[in-house]
Amino acid sequence: MEKTSQPPRGKTTSKKIFWAVFPHACFILSLVIYAFLGALMFSHIEGTREVTVSEEYRTFLQNLTDLTRKLSDNVTENDKVFKDDIRELFNTADPVWFINPEERWSFFGSLFFCCTVFTTVGYGNTYPVTRIGKYLCMLYALFGIPLMFLVLTDMGDILATVLSKSYNEFRKLQSKVLASKLCSGSTCSKRNELKSRAQSKIVTNEPLTIMEVLRSQSGMKQRPVKYCNVELFEKLIASENKNTQPARNKSMERWSSCPELAREKPVSRVIENFDKIGKEIEKLDVPIVLMVLVIFVYISCAAAILPNWEKNMDFQEAFYFCFITLTTIGFGDTKLEHPKFFLFFSLYIMIGMEIVFIAFKLGQDRLIVLYKKVISFCAEKNMPSKKIYPK
Repeated sequence: MEKTSQPPRGKTTSKKIFWAVFPHACFILSLVIYAFLGALMFSHIEGTREVTVSEEYRTFLQNLTDLTRKLSDNVTENDKVFKDDIRELFNTADPVWFINPEERWSFFGSLFFCCTVFTTVGYGNTYPVTRIGKYLCMLYALFGIPLMFLVLTDMGDILATVLSKSYNEFRKLQSKVLASKLCSGSTCSKRNELKSRAQSKIVTNEPLTIMEVLRSQSGMKQRPVKYCNVELFEKLIASENKNTQPARNKSMERWSSCPELAREKPVSRVIENFDKIGKEIEKLDVPIVLMVLVIFVYISCAAAILPNWEKNMDFQEAFYFCFITLTTIGFGDTKLEHPKFFLFFSLYIMIGMEIVFIAFKLGQDRLIVLYKKVISFCAEKNMPSKKIYPK
């Protein structure tokens, strides 16, 4: 029988790594392509729109001119009244009047807008103005938000696995340190001797002889002879079959008859990886205090770097901005002067949103456990007590 040539181990390992990474790479690549296509679409639609001077804009300029003339004619006028008039006038102004579409809706500006759409941050300082731009924005968000959540869930599994393994290794190390402190020299030596003796004993599964089986059946003498003989012969047959029949290797049988059956299709592995999305987050069980500490350190690192190119921010303002971004609140009260630099932080934003998502999931689980305890406690209190009647 001819043997089929097997591929080298290095190639097999690389293929396994490729098919393991393939689903995650597909999700991230599809999100990047989706963001770039959206940036091209919105930069073309919103960036090339015609700027028309509306009647409201003309009225705004006329009122502003009247206020400035009034201030120059009467210098002794109350400043508070002038400030109130200016504030009321600018509240009626549309921010679109002061925006150059080509600058705001450049490729990087449009890419930043797309990221704020499918991450559900929505700062509010950049938004579509044209009617077709608004319709396309709704359609873009309709498909982009589920894709973003799928990427977050998939990468969250990786992050949850890393956090779980790190936490378990830390607990093992902590238990070893505590055990070494509590263990004295004499007791440790005795325990080590006992372990070495136990490990030195090798158990071999040899075929039982008839005499050994008869010796082990000392408890059967009290039973009827008929049942003793039946059990004795059943055990003899079972031990004989166990030691005489070789175990069949189904994979070897498949390989010898048809080698293609022994090879697992890589497509099935990829499908299994798709089916396992979100399972690691469900199994994660780490203290919520640890997750809060991780979020604080993670945001603090970005808050220390961000003021280097955003000069209008200090550490506290940058910390507030990163928290509002990662929690997808996005008030828009803190604006970025260089949003294209912040796009390089896109990976940071995705990982940060995953960390916050995991923390929210852990907090949700803790709240559910708390509610269950409270409800069960209230139910036990309201249960009528059983009356014991005398006999």
